[in-house]
Amino acid sequence: MIRSFIVTFFKEILTFLRLPLLVLAVLYFYTLDVYIAGAGIAVKPRNVTIGYVDYTGGGVSQKILSHFHAPEFKKPKAFLDEQSLRKAIFNKDIMVGIIFDREFATNYAQGKKATINVLVDSTAAAQSFITLSYLQNIILDFQKLSLPVELKTHKLFNQNADTHMFISLAELLSVITLLSVILTAMVFVKEKEDGTWDLMLLMPVDAKMIILAKSLSQVFINLLGTIISVGFVILWAFDTPINGSFWAFVLLSFFYILSSAGIGLFIAAVARDIMQVAQLSILIMMPIIFLSGAWTPIYAMHPILQKLSLFSPLRYYIEGTESIFFRGTPFVDLWPYFAGVTLLGIMLYYYGFKKIGKLF
Repeated sequence: MIRSFIVTFFKEILTFLRLPLLVLAVLYFYTLDVYIAGAGIAVKPRNVTIGYVDYTGGGVSQKILSHFHAPEFKKPKAFLDEQSLRKAIFNKDIMVGIIFDREFATNYAQGKKATINVLVDSTAAAQSFITLSYLQNIILDFQKLSLPVELKTHKLFNQNADTHMFISLAELLSVITLLSVILTAMVFVKEKEDGTWDLMLLMPVDAKMIILAKSLSQVFINLLGTIISVGFVILWAFDTPINGSFWAFVLLSFFYILSSAGIGLFIAAVARDIMQVAQLSILIMMPIIFLSGAWTPIYAMHPILQKLSLFSPLRYYIEGTESIFFRGTPFVDLWPYFAGVTLLGIMLYYYGFKKIGKLF
């Protein structure tokens, strides 16, 4: 029985290696896709276009505008009136419009209330509103207010406020989720498409061993891809710190990939071809990803969705991974994340195992 398990396991590994396009696709997702997401998605402003209407004729307003410079901002562009400024925002020629009224310089010089009108393109919410916060800080620094309170900010876990390492790590977790489900389902559905399913049923091998060997082979492939991605992209390319135990992350990844493989087994039991595998995978995994906190923080969700997120194994995997990498949480304190991933993983894998086992 053990010999048949080992033979089937390595047979699936060799089958995977004999499909160069599939191997390249998996390597792409675990390397270039993670790198592109981490390097290409920026939360801070970059080349933001700013327009302005200056009714004061210069002076104080130009000193304020001089603070907007590369690489965060392009050189502010002057407009003759507010109407042309609004039209430029409507046409997406600029993202932020600043209007200095005729009384601005006078009121500022006399210590009165000086008003700056700001128009923001809210369809580019992230960039435009961060730009607005930049403007507020510029004004505060420009005024040089003497406040009785001194604020000192201490950045924990990510002292340089580098968002690239967070984005790349989040992308990796999403890739693990999708590939673990799809690859596991494809192994069994391909047997249906090739017409070898009936032949497999006639083999003098325990059906449970076949299911276990085939599914665990895909768990191994995804775990290997995860280690490659962490080594070459997360740690090397983005220099992401790993303050906790690397082997704790590997063990946590194994249990999470096992839970995703269970979903893949369920999909393989109901799907008739590869196209249905892709459709069902997206249909099932999107709610799990949404409820995990990968896109929206758990605390910002509706209370009902917060409760539902407890049934998403990806939630525990994300929280556990961030605790290992950034917080350096000791292994003994990771038990809530291991408990969540392991419990849900065993339940999902057992359900998928039983579901596809009925076809044998």
